[in-house]
Amino acid sequence: MRIGELSDRTGTPPRLLRYYEQQGLITPERAANGYRDYDEHLVDRVVQIRGLLDAGLPTRIIKQILPCLDKPRVIHFPDATPDMIATLENERDRMSDRIRCLTRNRDAIAEYLEAVRATALDPVSA
Repeated sequence: MRIGELSDRTGTPPRLLRYYEQQGLITPERAANGYRDYDEHLVDRVVQIRGLLDAGLPTRIIKQILPCLDKPRVIHFPDATPDMIATLENERDRMSDRIRCLTRNRDAIAEYLEAVRATALDPVSA
């Protein structure tokens, strides 16, 4: 598929897709005319990269852990340094904190919606 289709299917601007390629996060094939040809599996890969970026991981870490996220989950990470492990642990903990915060916010909004809907359906309290 061409870059425009990958862009449409992932909601990722072409410029950002080229940046992912530059960073070594995705690798399209090249047609004889030099055009990029994106394989179907890159749709999921781009969505995964976007999720990791949204979680706050920098591209340098994403590049290192992407091979570990492929299926089957055979993890081979021969160059993991103590600093890298500490960085990943910190990122994991930071994500867990964000998940807890998002969960609290989601639950508060759900309670608010429930109360608003109950009030809207109950003509006595209106």
